[in-house]
Amino acid sequence: MDIAIIIPAYNEEKFIKNCLDSLLNQTHPAKKILVVDDGSADDTPEIVKRLSNSHENLNLLSRPKSFSHEPGGKIIETFNAGLKNLDVDYDVICKFDADLIFPPNYLEVLTKAFQDNPKLGMYGGFCTVKKNETWRVEQLTNPDHLRGAVKAYRKACFEDIHGLIPAMGWDTIDEMKARFQYWEVKTNPNLLVKHLKATGQQYKKNLPKLFGISLFRMRYSWSLALLTCLKMAKNKSSFAFFLKSMRSFLTSHSKKNTFLVTEQEGAFIRTYRWSKIKERLF
Repeated sequence: MDIAIIIPAYNEEKFIKNCLDSLLNQTHPAKKILVVDDGSADDTPEIVKRLSNSHENLNLLSRPKSFSHEPGGKIIETFNAGLKNLDVDYDVICKFDADLIFPPNYLEVLTKAFQDNPKLGMYGGFCTVKKNETWRVEQLTNPDHLRGAVKAYRKACFEDIHGLIPAMGWDTIDEMKARFQYWEVKTNPNLLVKHLKATGQQYKKNLPKLFGISLFRMRYSWSLALLTCLKMAKNKSSFAFFLKSMRSFLTSHSKKNTFLVTEQEGAFIRTYRWSKIKERLF
């Protein structure tokens, strides 16, 4: 099973070598690893170039710096640029972040999972962060959610969902569209990846507003948005987050925000979310 990996990168000189070393020394090698440099101002592209001199399956693609400020927009635009320039065929396409260290059997486990289950559309492990000298799972999402940092898609599934949308919420929309198309989305709690820097710090100030808009664009009902904003506010220990995100959701309809999913997909998302809420309650 051939695996292609695209890694969007911007100013990742502190992490990119460790990430690539971990991927270049897998028990099941990737057919292609393409790092897409988004106009870095540091030594990121030089580090990738040096490594590519001794690894035929590693390449660098450089592009002018993207000025998108929306979480998800910048990174997926960069990923999509890599996808257009991918020069190999593949069975599985991966979108990985540049600040990760993968266990040596990560791609082997990934391959076996896709081979064993023909209905498996998306699969991956969990990110861990270092706290008090111990690596612990990054508790940001539900255990059935595949983090945006470690996405892997069967080619047929990726084509069914028409790729990735460059907007906040892309890493939820892809899963929902996959399930809507009858693909399975699975996570492996035993497949642990080291995440070397905190998630989303650059978007901290505007995150509540953008979060509320993203729920509207995914066609959440107001009641479902209310519960979702409350949950996120609880995770962040910030009631202000709830107020700002919910206000943003309620005013989104008057600001010409466009939907990112169809009416049918939106109905599916609402039904799926309510079913998960009921599972946790009862």
